[in-house]
Amino acid sequence: MNLANKTLIDADYLASLNPAQRTAALETEGPVLILAGAGTGKTRVLTTRLAYILQNNLAYPSQILAVTFTNKAAQEMRERISHLLGSPVDNMWIGTFHSLAVRMLRPHAELVGLQRNFTILDSDDQLRLIKQILRAEGIDEQKNPPKLVLSIISRWKDRGLTPEKITSSEQTGSHLLIDVYKQYQERLKILNAADFGDLLLHCLTLFKENPFVLEGYQQQMRYLLVDEYQDTNISQYLWLRLLAQQSQNLCCVGDDDQSIYGWRGAEIGNILKFEKDFPGAKIIRLEQNYRSTPQILGAASGLISKNSSRLGKTLWTNDKAGEKVLIRGTWDSVDEARFIGDEVETLQRQGSPLGSIAILVRASFQTREFEERFLKLGIPYRVIGGPRFYERLEIRDALAYLRLVIQPDDGLAFERIINTPRRGIGTTSIQNIHIIAREQGISLPRAALLFCETGAKGATRTAIHKFFEDIARWRRLLETESHAEVTKIILDESGYTTMWREDKSADAPGRLENLKELVNAIEEFESIPGFLEHVSLVMENNKQSQEDLLSIMTLHSAKGLEFDVVFLPGWEEGLFPHQRALQESGNAGLEEERRLGYVGLSRARRRAIVTYCLQRKMYQGWQMAVPSRFIREIPTEHATLIQPNGNEVDARPSSYSYTPPPAPAHTFKNGDRIFHQKFGYGDIIDIDFDRLEIEFEHTGTKKIAANFVLKA
Repeated sequence: MNLANKTLIDADYLASLNPAQRTAALETEGPVLILAGAGTGKTRVLTTRLAYILQNNLAYPSQILAVTFTNKAAQEMRERISHLLGSPVDNMWIGTFHSLAVRMLRPHAELVGLQRNFTILDSDDQLRLIKQILRAEGIDEQKNPPKLVLSIISRWKDRGLTPEKITSSEQTGSHLLIDVYKQYQERLKILNAADFGDLLLHCLTLFKENPFVLEGYQQQMRYLLVDEYQDTNISQYLWLRLLAQQSQNLCCVGDDDQSIYGWRGAEIGNILKFEKDFPGAKIIRLEQNYRSTPQILGAASGLISKNSSRLGKTLWTNDKAGEKVLIRGTWDSVDEARFIGDEVETLQRQGSPLGSIAILVRASFQTREFEERFLKLGIPYRVIGGPRFYERLEIRDALAYLRLVIQPDDGLAFERIINTPRRGIGTTSIQNIHIIAREQGISLPRAALLFCETGAKGATRTAIHKFFEDIARWRRLLETESHAEVTKIILDESGYTTMWREDKSADAPGRLENLKELVNAIEEFESIPGFLEHVSLVMENNKQSQEDLLSIMTLHSAKGLEFDVVFLPGWEEGLFPHQRALQESGNAGLEEERRLGYVGLSRARRRAIVTYCLQRKMYQGWQMAVPSRFIREIPTEHATLIQPNGNEVDARPSSYSYTPPPAPAHTFKNGDRIFHQKFGYGDIIDIDFDRLEIEFEHTGTKKIAANFVLKA
């Protein structure tokens, strides 16, 4: 690009900025932190700043490094800059951390033990490699699940730690995992491969061990700009700090109040300690909001002000006051879905497009009630950031178990679950079963039984026999037990819930919550066949395409989006803030949950409606619910509270009389010796209401309903 001959399409491109935005765009020298509140126009500031640097010949495109968190954002930034300058911008270093790191790494790969054509492994290949190492070392995969091992290694890499740098304070579990980490890295080099965490980690090693390489990049990169700085991890922070040491022209843009990804390695401390890390840094606050009404901003600002770990800013707008945030109590989750469904219909009648409306939930299992309600009302919707409830992997697996119990010849259901969880039935055995089914003209389940009699051997034969014995036993249980109770038994005794409980991936807890919600859904029907028929109709209805769709998504998925009307259901203690966040991270977890609430409220342009229930149906049955502490933290001058009975009140619900769930009928305690008709003697190791986790003498650990065992 010829820097001497650039012309701007809009000669007044700076005039359209407000004073704070203009300052942020023109403050090009030295370290700068732009605290950009929700809806304050940060994208315009970023693109204008880069256009200004290029238009004033402060740097060539190849001397600018701009980091975004998605490839889509990088492309949009490139297009906006080109539009402002009136010609394409080539050679700029703009992209995600990973794409820029690999661009730096490849020319120098030999210096970190790789060849330039190294492969970047995906998550499946990474997991396969971990499993190979665990098996080669004879490490028990039950005690050290491969996904857990991989997640620990990934977290170490996010923190910039090679195996040699892991101190006792950084260790997670035994020293055994550090040895696995070492072997994993060695195997990657043998394969001439790297995983995503390595891209930055290898860059850090490259820079520290080869100062001439680092100096070359430092001299080249005259200006560095980073978007969404509050979401960076430690490796990313160290990488940026090294690159910016020479020029000091590092501009970081972010919002400490929207740091909601701590669970995946984001370090909010990176943005909170910016002034300490870069002495003399300028802090510029973008506080004029162009999205929401003053009432919504007041509610969101009042909520987030309760956090202590923040740099602080106050959003304001020239917009009209607008409606207060509505806080609406409902009797239960069914009433909550009915209320929101009615509100959506009213908005439709008033001319609001469905695409301008969103429902933001804290946990994915909450979507089920709303999906059911909208299907009854004929309101088209979409689930963003994940499949619809009945399309989720764990729900499809669970439904396959139910289908096979009800319909013994359901070959598709059989094929889906015969080795889920793994039962040691290999691919060759499945192929043989298919061959028998085709040759004999029979269903796959019947072919599997025939295979047991004619061709299966050893462990495979035992596994198939046990599988069909379990299916038959569960089928008989439907004659004496409720269909919801049988569903719980199937999920527990099949090992399916245990499989997800031992899975240490970030989405495993959500999958377990969805399975519990599935049991709640089944209880609403008279029988499993009736429920399965309902699901089939729902799935068929889902195939209809619509242009104007209401959006349902989690709060995490909503970041960066905006809607005219936002519904925020489930603001109850234990659900939001989520109990798991409080248990695992204490006050830091509470503050991140509060930031989620801030993100949710600030997605709304015109109206925000918060709802809570007085009781919610959980896995153990109906339980009383307590309104979220976050409701009390929304300033009264910016919110209207209506109780479930329809009465408007002035005060926030400080508390409601809380009635704990009824005690289970059994009197078992941890450590009790018991007897089960099929599994024999065992000891209780954990109790979850009426579900007992039992270590049996000969068959291992199982979860059993209390009414199926006797004290020994």
